[in-house]
Amino acid sequence: MDVKDVDMKVEVLVIPVADVDRAKEFYGGLGWRLDRTPPGVVQFTPQGSACSVQFGPNLTTAAPGSAKGYLIVADIEATRNALVDSGVEVSEIFHLSPDGPVAGLDPERRSYFSRATFSDPDGNRWLLQEITSRLPGRVDAGPTAFGSVSDLANAMRRAAVAHGEREKGTGEEDPNWPDWYAQYMVNEQTGAEPPQ
Repeated sequence: MDVKDVDMKVEVLVIPVADVDRAKEFYGGLGWRLDRTPPGVVQFTPQGSACSVQFGPNLTTAAPGSAKGYLIVADIEATRNALVDSGVEVSEIFHLSPDGPVAGLDPERRSYFSRATFSDPDGNRWLLQEITSRLPGRVDAGPTAFGSVSDLANAMRRAAVAHGEREKGTGEEDPNWPDWYAQYMVNEQTGAEPPQ
C-alpha cells in the first residue's frame, strides 16, 4: 500500500496551558463538549468539529500560550456576537486585502476573507475564519456532510438567496427547487461550480 492511499484524520491537537482548571472553565464556557478521557487529560470538542483539543499537566513541553488554531465558522458576525455575549474578548472583525488586514467584513463576503481572533486565558490564540464555500480540491468530492444544525441552516439560507436570483433570471418558478438547493449546497461545500 502506498502512503498516499492511507487515510489519516487529524483528531486531537494538544494545547499548552499553565492552569488546567482555568482552561477547563474557559473552554467549557465556549459550549465545547467535555469528552471522557483517561486521568490527566482534559479534552474538549467544538460544536460541529471532528477535531478536539487536549490539555493536561504533562501532555506537552511547549510554553503555555504558544498555540494557534483556526476555527472555521459559517457566519462570523453571529459567532463573534455569541462569543462576546458569553464573556469572551474577541477582536473586531477584519478582512484580508492586498495591503494586509482591513477593519470590517469583506465587502463581497467572500469565503476565507473575514476573520476575528480571541485568546484563552493562557494566550493560546484562536482565529475565527468565515468559510461558506470551499476552494476547489479542498474537500473530497465524495460524501458531504454538515457539522451542525447551524451550518446546515446557513447553507440553506445561502442556497435560498442564490435560487431566488436564479428564478429572477429565468423569470419562472422552479418546482424542483429542493433538488437545486441540494446540488447547490453540495457544490458549495466541495468547491464545485454552482448548478445552473
